[in-house]
Amino acid sequence: MAGCSILICEDEPLIALSIAEAFTAAGARVTRVASVAEAFVFVEYECPSAVILDLALSDGESSPLGVRLKERSIPFVVHSGYSDLDGACSNEVHVSKPAPPEVLVTEVLRLIKPPVPILGGS
Repeated sequence: MAGCSILICEDEPLIALSIAEAFTAAGARVTRVASVAEAFVFVEYECPSAVILDLALSDGESSPLGVRLKERSIPFVVHSGYSDLDGACSNEVHVSKPAPPEVLVTEVLRLIKPPVPILGGS
């Protein structure tokens, strides 16, 4: 994940730290935010490679951020204890809490890694 920038939108400090450590160990640059407002500001000025998005942040529900991420073509993984997703997040990759942070790293790699072309086709 060298060269990748990951935005972690999580308001539980220990969960955010654990996720950040996993992405840092994988070689990514990590930014953590705890609110929808902070995330919107970051996304407007930066273009992260991917986002880990909790649906319930300190200042409210984050699905409007999901809409903005889609508008900017920024891939994201929903990391939430809520199983009933709707709106902007309903068709996105969902990793239920609790989950090992390495699962999030794997899912992000799937989202940002370009598909391998099939060689030798007719």
